[in-house]
Amino acid sequence: MEHGHTEISNNSYTFTQREKLIAIVLMVIGAVSIAASFMTGSHQAWTNLLLNNFFFMAIALGATFFVAVQYAAEAGWSVGIRRVPEAMGQFLLFSGIIMIVIFLAGGHHLYHWTHHDLYDPASEHYDSIIDGKSGYLNTPFFVIRMVLYFVIWVWFTKVLRKHSMLEDIEGGLEHYKKNHRYGITFLVLFAITSSTSAWDFIMSIDTHWFSTLFGWYTFAGIFISALSMMALFIVYLKSRGLMTHVNEHVMHDVGKFMFAFSIFWTYLWFSQFMLIWYSNIPEEITYFQTRFEHYRVPFLALFFINFIFPFLMFMSRDAKRKAGLMTVVGVVLIFGHWLDVFIMVTPGVVGHHWHFGWMEIGTMLGFLGAFLYVTKIHLAKASLMPKQDPFMQESLHHSI
Repeated sequence: MEHGHTEISNNSYTFTQREKLIAIVLMVIGAVSIAASFMTGSHQAWTNLLLNNFFFMAIALGATFFVAVQYAAEAGWSVGIRRVPEAMGQFLLFSGIIMIVIFLAGGHHLYHWTHHDLYDPASEHYDSIIDGKSGYLNTPFFVIRMVLYFVIWVWFTKVLRKHSMLEDIEGGLEHYKKNHRYGITFLVLFAITSSTSAWDFIMSIDTHWFSTLFGWYTFAGIFISALSMMALFIVYLKSRGLMTHVNEHVMHDVGKFMFAFSIFWTYLWFSQFMLIWYSNIPEEITYFQTRFEHYRVPFLALFFINFIFPFLMFMSRDAKRKAGLMTVVGVVLIFGHWLDVFIMVTPGVVGHHWHFGWMEIGTMLGFLGAFLYVTKIHLAKASLMPKQDPFMQESLHHSI
């Protein structure tokens, strides 16, 4: 009983002034970097905004996906860590607003298909391939889809969070059963929107190119990034003496998810490349040709950062239970998948006129600061331990 009281007494997180200051400083660095990008006429200004907003949006979306999966599967092991991805998902609202602004203000700089003369047969810039895709790739329909994505994602994120918190107050099974149904519904919608949004936000940058694996490939990156960020939050909270109810077996399962999805991402990364290389179809190989000619080092580095490193580090059972090692792997995977988004976005916008410097790093730090600020605010609004969840005891005594 004494152990139980200790667990319950260590479930309230306080967003300290020091943490707020760090997050604000990161946001200021980001704002300065973004302003400098536009003031110096950097051709990567809009690119940096898109890739960073998409990356942290993906982390938030992956977190909501994790919550929905746990409810749909009626999983018990993950109940004790659920408040972390619930809080992470709240960033979706802000990333949605930013994404709409990016498209409306900078769409012409990012998406070649938004130029109207491409659809005019009388124009010297007429492009029959892009014109053939105009039924899907047109500005009104794109904006409608974009708004719809975020309405769906944000609404389910908010409603899953609401019933999770109401369950703490009222107990019973009513709110759990509702979230079970909401989780299943979200997964169906996520299966569609995660792919179509990847086509819209990322694949349509290289308008002539297409890949039937791109939706799955992007999903794998979304989920491994979210898992890595979630693991870092859990390790951090435990280092502050919080979340004592989360045992090493739960952390082991988080590590297994990270290990498994890093392998899944690699499978898709290689499959997409191998199939296109083998078929050697001109309109498909242009995507990888650009990346091999002008981005070869970062492109090939993805394999070692996102697969070889976590594969070797997480091979043993004990490795997944060590907070220090999980922190290192989590940081490396987050950087590795940020680099993956960089490789997906930048070549199609600026071609070989790319650079990587303080403005790119600063923009990423700014979005990281905003993500940390939003997540920590919501972590502080609820108990870190969903005490009234019907599977809470299973989480407390989870053992593998």
